[in-house]
Amino acid sequence: MTARALPLNSDRLQSADDRVPALPAAIVATLRLEGFAACALAIFAYAHAGQSWIMFAFLFLSPDLSMIGYLMGPRNGAAIYNLFHSYAGPAILWFAGLALDNRIAMAVALIWFAHIGFDRMLGYGLKFTTSFKHTHLGAIGR
Repeated sequence: MTARALPLNSDRLQSADDRVPALPAAIVATLRLEGFAACALAIFAYAHAGQSWIMFAFLFLSPDLSMIGYLMGPRNGAAIYNLFHSYAGPAILWFAGLALDNRIAMAVALIWFAHIGFDRMLGYGLKFTTSFKHTHLGAIGR
């Protein structure tokens, strides 16, 4: 018996221009819960790192400056935004900080992790090139 791949609800579309497939609610809920967990864990680790909460507040929204990339069009905007909203960036920074014994780099990485998790928890996912509102979690606002 072979397993069959199930379609991603391709008959149900969320966006007005029919380019973003709707994910099943259970998957979206799981991804949002995962974002909450990442955010909470990063804040917990940051609290135990003994770094400045002023630095945390100042840098928490800084990854959203990547939205400026949309001034170069949706393809470049999505690429730049996704670069700063992928867990890979803060993971690399955290391990580099660990290897170099740089506590500031590790703290910035934790802030970055927290931001990404917070975004995911709120339903802001990685962007598709079709529109800023089209994300891997579905269309923003739906």
